[in-house]
Amino acid sequence: MYLQFFDLNEAPFSITPDPAFVYLSAAHRDALAHLLYGVGQGGAGGFVQLTGEVGTGKTTLCRCLMEQVPESTQIALILNPLVTPQELLATICEELGLETEGISHSSKAMVDSLNHYLLAQHTQGRRVVVVIDEAQNLSPEALEQVRLLTNLETTKDKLLQMVLLGQPELRQLLERQNLRQLSQRITARYHLAPLGQDETYAYVRHRMKVAGASQNPFGPAALHALYQRSGGVPRLINIIADRALAGAYAKESLTVSARLVREAADEVQPSEIRVRNNRWPWLVAAVAAVALIIVTIGVTRVSPPGTESLPPVAQPERSSTEPPPEGEGVSSVTLEAVAPDPPRVEANAVGAVGSTANASNGQRARGALLTTLDQSWLDNQHESAWQALADLWHDGGRANDMRLACEGGLATGYACLRERGNWARVQRLGLPVLLVLQGEESRHLLLRGITHDGLLVGDAHFPVEISRGAVESRWLGEFIVPWPQAPDWPLQIRRGETGMAVDIITEMAGFADPAWLGGSEFDENFESWLMAFQRRNGLKADGIVGPNTLLYLMAPTIAEPRLIIAPVSH
Repeated sequence: MYLQFFDLNEAPFSITPDPAFVYLSAAHRDALAHLLYGVGQGGAGGFVQLTGEVGTGKTTLCRCLMEQVPESTQIALILNPLVTPQELLATICEELGLETEGISHSSKAMVDSLNHYLLAQHTQGRRVVVVIDEAQNLSPEALEQVRLLTNLETTKDKLLQMVLLGQPELRQLLERQNLRQLSQRITARYHLAPLGQDETYAYVRHRMKVAGASQNPFGPAALHALYQRSGGVPRLINIIADRALAGAYAKESLTVSARLVREAADEVQPSEIRVRNNRWPWLVAAVAAVALIIVTIGVTRVSPPGTESLPPVAQPERSSTEPPPEGEGVSSVTLEAVAPDPPRVEANAVGAVGSTANASNGQRARGALLTTLDQSWLDNQHESAWQALADLWHDGGRANDMRLACEGGLATGYACLRERGNWARVQRLGLPVLLVLQGEESRHLLLRGITHDGLLVGDAHFPVEISRGAVESRWLGEFIVPWPQAPDWPLQIRRGETGMAVDIITEMAGFADPAWLGGSEFDENFESWLMAFQRRNGLKADGIVGPNTLLYLMAPTIAEPRLIIAPVSH
């Protein structure tokens, strides 16, 4: 809407990775050089690893890589790695144009087909590269499958090159003892940091120039504010700068002031202070979400969307510092207007938490790290896991209802999902979960937090910090996530539907992604945003809000319980 006003040919701060707007800082050029080296002869047969925080430009660099590789290089790009090893293998084959019909049920048949293809490409002097984006979501089993594919070789050459792009959690994942064989094969590693202050200024000027601007509306003070509020993360720079330009257009100003930048940042990244001072519009939606979704004993059941019977809505407190009252149809589990950061604990505080029972019972002395799983202790944890999780939800009297929902029961006031992933996926969800441990009989272990040394597990009275290795020896990535939910909440919500449920999920979109600035209708615009949200979270991108999508939309709005995250030690 502001293009003509600023005499622009196109939007300068779109968050789509348009190659025409690519700005390569010194760090980006270095990272791209590592990628090009990795897919060249120097890294033949090994792995290339590129990590960086969300929004730092990993996907953009991937596009640059694909444009610069020689024509003799065939690239298979995997965008959704949250699949089983067999599904990953099938996806790689399909991306390379191999027919999988009739053999997708057999890993051996697909590997044989892939091997024949790779040998044929090698004979023609062509190289094959598999690029996996969001690789931190790969399960250990899928990573092992990826490693085994690099064993396809001739007597002199490896036939397949792997590039792994991911968030910083990927580095932690590859440090696991059971993945050391893969880690040793990484021939090039690079971690992409955000832009510096001068680079941020150059980035903005570059994008404005490419968009056709004859002069840059962002003055020095505005650029400084933009750097402060974005932290140099390109995606955040784009979002804030775009809103600032819209604000300047609304005020009919040809320059963007520092104040407009800060106001734009407040819109897309509302700070805790701003929310408390201006919380009324959001709080109504938040309380409605609590009343409809997060229900406890005594809460009136909610009618299906489209009926005239709506849940009671509690009135907000006048004081901005007092918590909302319990009761009156509102769960004691509060829902903040903006997702709070996961609770963090100091390293020494985590180390001091634990049972005082003796080590022979599988527990540990206070301040020590448990490194083995005693079976009798684990059996006790299994028996108390559901009750402990219900207690965290402040709904201890309904542990059986929670368990029934996870066993397929209906209309219990709880919903439940069984997920599969790695620690990074659990941490992204941000909620306590039940880990499913394998053995002669499966066992449930309540995960309450992730520390820099290990995991915080167990009930509220006797939490224990345990090493990840002790759990990983029996954990194959499966975890259970139950949450309170109105019995009448629809199983699926899709484009064109209306009602209270649609109002709530569109409000949740604003909590889950500050970039969502749409309305309250489930229209084509929201469906498009939803599909992108699903892809970012490794979900089926069908544009439908089912249980999986609902959980990932809802999780950031839940203030308690949260997964405890300890700060990384340096």
